[in-house]
Amino acid sequence: MESKDIRASVIEMAKKARAASRPLAAVPSPVKDRVLLRTAEALLARREAIAAENELDLAAGRGKGLSPAMLDRLALSEKVINSMVQGLREVAALPDPVGQVEQMKRRPSGITVGRMRVPLGVVGMIYESRPNVTIDAAALCLKAGNAVLLRGGSEAIHSNLALAGVLQEALAAEGLDPACVQVIPFTDREAVNVLLVQEESIDLIIPRGGEGLIRFVAENSRIPVLKHYKGVCHVYVDQDADIDMAVRICINGKVQRPGVCNALEGLLVHRGIAPSLLPAMAAALREAGVELRGCPRSKAIVPEMTAAADGDWGTEFLDLILAVKVVDSMDEAMRYIEQYGSQHTEVIVTRSYANAQRFLREVDASAVMVNASTRFNDGGQFGLGAEIGISTTKLHAYGPMGLEELTTRKFIVYGDGEVRA
Repeated sequence: MESKDIRASVIEMAKKARAASRPLAAVPSPVKDRVLLRTAEALLARREAIAAENELDLAAGRGKGLSPAMLDRLALSEKVINSMVQGLREVAALPDPVGQVEQMKRRPSGITVGRMRVPLGVVGMIYESRPNVTIDAAALCLKAGNAVLLRGGSEAIHSNLALAGVLQEALAAEGLDPACVQVIPFTDREAVNVLLVQEESIDLIIPRGGEGLIRFVAENSRIPVLKHYKGVCHVYVDQDADIDMAVRICINGKVQRPGVCNALEGLLVHRGIAPSLLPAMAAALREAGVELRGCPRSKAIVPEMTAAADGDWGTEFLDLILAVKVVDSMDEAMRYIEQYGSQHTEVIVTRSYANAQRFLREVDASAVMVNASTRFNDGGQFGLGAEIGISTTKLHAYGPMGLEELTTRKFIVYGDGEVRA
């Protein structure tokens, strides 16, 4: 399709999403929940048709030489479909934030002022590979009263369109506009370029994928973007920490799922505990297959470590590799985190209440933890029920984004004829 035709189609889809978002904002919770539950049942009933569309993507991926890991992410296996179904049912069971009223206060003028949660409006979602994101993102946006425009990766185009079709049929069955959920059907990059300048129709862009994609979106969008470039997460082990606890936390953070954004990437150790901690820590991590890349002081204690290069500090390895540095103080650890962290997740392991409180106050990250694994920075683990992603920006959300983060608040005022003096 020619560039001008792609442009016209994306603009029209954005306008339809804006028009659909207005009545959707007032749809009662039971109706939204029925859409999600209908979608769940339809996914189960139409497994074979969905699998056939997914196989088109998998065959094209194999033809392009995609890695086994990429093909695995692309596959809509029975396990993945069951997970989507379960996710839809869980989102349907969550409390609806739309319409909640908070902080009602009587003012001296006689008016009563409060704040009401309302949908954002239209969300644009740009993501790579995993087609299950189509269902997960749409479910959260719909529950929060938002229309959503989805642009998945070109490698998943048939799968994404099939999944969106299921959602649109469920919307129509409940009398709602199918334009509440749309997948952009073009794989050309021009579709993204056009989407990012539809500021009159779209309220927020959420990119999910590699750092390159997110930087491209942030640099080219006229619409506010919720960013999460990378997850460079650290554990700082304080001088009076419990060694066994520190080892458990680091093993879990680094080994359980090394390829995710809340995995541990850097270990900072106070010099006072380093001689007793590092041998035990290194032995446990090496047994788990982790390569340690240490500073000169770390290597002096554990000579088997690989010498860290300058490029290892602040690197998101997404692998069984861990950068290790001995520091003189908590202040040095916090300076290191400020320089090399990504505002994702930072942990202190300590018995000192004062140091724990100071770390919580002064370290800037979407989640700051005391004596717990970085792996807990997750919407499900935080009790949000589900998340659309983790924001490392501060406007308007910081950390895992659940239903509440897909809404905003407007002021509401009750009066009885009051006028301003």
